[in-house]
Amino acid sequence: MTFPIWIPAALLAALFLAWRMAVQQRIRAEMSVNAAALSRFFFGWPIACAMLASYMAATGRSTLPPLDASFWWFAWAAGFAQMVATNLIIMSFGFRNLVSGTAYMKVETLIVAFLGWLILGETLAPLAWLGIAVAFLGILSVSIDGGARGLWQWLRGLKQPAALTGLSAGFLFALTAIFIKQSANAVTDVERTYAGLIVLTAVLGFQALMQGSYVTIREPDQFRAMLKRWRVTAQVGVLAATASAGWFIAYAHAPVALVGIVGQTQILNTLGFGRFYLKEPLGRGELTGIMLVGIGVIMALASAL
Repeated sequence: MTFPIWIPAALLAALFLAWRMAVQQRIRAEMSVNAAALSRFFFGWPIACAMLASYMAATGRSTLPPLDASFWWFAWAAGFAQMVATNLIIMSFGFRNLVSGTAYMKVETLIVAFLGWLILGETLAPLAWLGIAVAFLGILSVSIDGGARGLWQWLRGLKQPAALTGLSAGFLFALTAIFIKQSANAVTDVERTYAGLIVLTAVLGFQALMQGSYVTIREPDQFRAMLKRWRVTAQVGVLAATASAGWFIAYAHAPVALVGIVGQTQILNTLGFGRFYLKEPLGRGELTGIMLVGIGVIMALASAL
């Protein structure tokens, strides 16, 4: 039995995503949110092109496979949905509510499983669904404080603006995964890793064009600030492209719900960076969350092997 490539791809993607977020904190106060986001695409797209070219050279290819209109549509939709979702999360930071918008965004884990079944017809074993539920409880445990009291506050705050923006962001992030999968499915008669890299290059290209046009027209000074700090912003782009390559390859190979739940190991990586590098203590809720996420991921993986 061949070990599924999507598992290490998703695990590495989660690691590089946490790493990218840690590096991006260094430029947070030096440029606008839009310019910081652009660094992911502006420097990431050439890396994606290099990955695709390297794969083509290694496999003896000189031309891309035929790409129809559905491929380009889903690639654009994935890039646009991800950009809007990111902006919604940033908007939620401006609201004062019982629970932050990021805690509501975590329903993405459940939404992507439902949409994968509804739109893509992907079916999961009962053990996988149970693992998703357990990991989701772990995610909430990390995202909210106060145990049962925090969960009650989470439920009470569902009508608040932060909840609406957070839930909308979670829905759009889930749609992003669906669109990536559909774009990869539109690349036929090639191995799935190759399809994932083609989608990655197209999506990052669209995002660089859309975000780059906005920042150049509306915030030209911030575009210059991004270039001035290229030593850090380029790191963000490299890490973002590497993480995205893992996600896209995994989505091309496996059901989106399984990739999403394995990707929640990002939380473990983020807490690990905070604990061992920033010396931040872990609370009881975070320790409980780590345990539940780990159990949920193991259950989901067990259902797929």
